[in-house]
Amino acid sequence: MAEIVYPPVIAAARTLFRVLDYRFHLEGTEHVPSTGGAVLVSNHISYLDFIFAGYAALPARRLVRFMAKQDVFDHKISGPLMRGMKHIPVDRGAGAGSYATALRMLKAGEMVGVFAEATISRSFTVKEIKNGAIRMAQATKVPVIPVALWGTQRLWTKGRERRIFQRHVPITILVGEPIHPKRGEDVAEHTTALHARLSELVDRAQRTYPEIPQGVWWQPAHLGGTAPTPEEAAALDAAEAEARAAKKAAGGGAHEEPAGT
Repeated sequence: MAEIVYPPVIAAARTLFRVLDYRFHLEGTEHVPSTGGAVLVSNHISYLDFIFAGYAALPARRLVRFMAKQDVFDHKISGPLMRGMKHIPVDRGAGAGSYATALRMLKAGEMVGVFAEATISRSFTVKEIKNGAIRMAQATKVPVIPVALWGTQRLWTKGRERRIFQRHVPITILVGEPIHPKRGEDVAEHTTALHARLSELVDRAQRTYPEIPQGVWWQPAHLGGTAPTPEEAAALDAAEAEARAAKKAAGGGAHEEPAGT
């Protein structure tokens, strides 16, 4: 089936990147296979990460079908675009359907994008990750491609004002060597290895970033920034989840966040 939505969206994004003079540094894009199925797994620090994680696959001329929550597809503006780009809706209360869809796409040779942390990391370090990416790769005999993003949090992240039109922002995208989990191998061990690979890539992206200021909100605490520590971030996430559950139980509906959370 012809791609009639994805290419124009990419072209528009690239034009905007040039206008805003985003300063990209891409490394390791040769690790993205030019054909065949693959699971692309990125860290998650911004509501815009699906755009930049997908950017990592463009040198290989690949389109990534990202798994994103259902309400993004229900939105009157983003919904038609998401469906047109053949992204995968995820109902967190009933994820079996989206998992099956992802498996079908992988078997058909598509590249599926996953944010294994599930929600944005407030600490800008890699949180505990889910094992779904590894299980999908094992089930379909495809590689897992780790991707680290840095700089995207400056544009739009949890608890911060949107600044998506600020200019000259450096954006680092590092693609790591593939992981090849085999059927029957320990899922937990591979998930731990993936977490370590992502953490190493993110740390390198942070330490080689063109701007490493002290005392700014978008820098992790261990590098002199004022972002929450991982422990503080976990406490904030727990409090938010508790408040959301209480609101839902009271009949007010769960608070929804933008795409990719």
